Amino acid sequence: MAGLIGPAAAADAVAAALLGGLDPESCPPRSAIEVPGGGELLLMPAASGTYAGVKIAGVAPGNPARGLPRITGSYLLLDGPTLRPLALLDGAALTTLRTPAVSALALRHLAPTGRPLRLVLFGSGPQAYGHLEATLAVRELVEVVVVARDQGRARELAGYARTLGPAARTGTPKEVADADLVICCTTAREPLFDGRLVGPGATVVAVGSHEPTARETDTALVRRAAVYVESRAAALREAGDLLVPEAEGAIGPGHISGTLADLVGGRIPAGGPRSCPQLFKSVGMAWEDLAVAVALYEATGVGAAQRDIVRCCSPRRWCTGVSEEKQWVT
Repeated sequence: MAGLIGPAAAADAVAAALLGGLDPESCPPRSAIEVPGGGELLLMPAASGTYAGVKIAGVAPGNPARGLPRITGSYLLLDGPTLRPLALLDGAALTTLRTPAVSALALRHLAPTGRPLRLVLFGSGPQAYGHLEATLAVRELVEVVVVARDQGRARELAGYARTLGPAARTGTPKEVADADLVICCTTAREPLFDGRLVGPGATVVAVGSHEPTARETDTALVRRAAVYVESRAAALREAGDLLVPEAEGAIGPGHISGTLADLVGGRIPAGGPRSCPQLFKSVGMAWEDLAVAVALYEATGVGAAQRDIVRCCSPRRWCTGVSEEKQWVT
């Protein structure tokens, strides 16, 4: 998928959806059911403009031990007026592109400008790699510090980061004290670091959870931060990073400073207040999947008159069928 559009173009697609009038507050909530083995099956539909789509995603915590990806799924893109299938995309690969793109869009508006930045990156999986690339698409980095439970994978990610330009190494959670950017891409259910250490001018992005009882950031950070979300309704339904502090009585529902749409639309000044940390909490929403799926589909150059069913490819590959011909794109 990255061969069709990169993280910057995917971020542009998300921004264009918001500037085009899409209201994330009206996006339907995801449906979720538990499945045997401790997994979860998610259904995420959306419709906007001349397109509609739905992602069926699986979260299987036991898969890594089996040598399989933790996140699975497929995305079906439809023609809006007729609901004819247009494309079938690898759902996990789409999420690996979409989530960093949303974060990159937030960083465009919240992260410091005018100098190279120091990033502390929590996690070592696909989202960590995607967020590294997406961050470099919108800001210059002088150093990347990778913090992860698996030191071998942390070293691999740091090595990959060095091939992209900045200095990089592994580190510890305490290094958030000197960070300009902190990005959390983990499956953690408890806070990853002491929020009191984060500097007042730093920007924190947390994307790892959409569960009300799981969080990557602590109450100390949330209480002192200017908080931004994709949708107030979604955040107050799913974001444990906010719901846990609210249950503790540390913050109220009005603690949210603004939304991604506010930032993109210029209703909130870029950069946010420098007197406190900026926190962008993402839970992942169906309209974002649709925006990026449409951008991928249109990047193939398939015209409206030629639209036909697209066949599913292996992970990180995507293909489109035009009449009887199949065009494979890596």
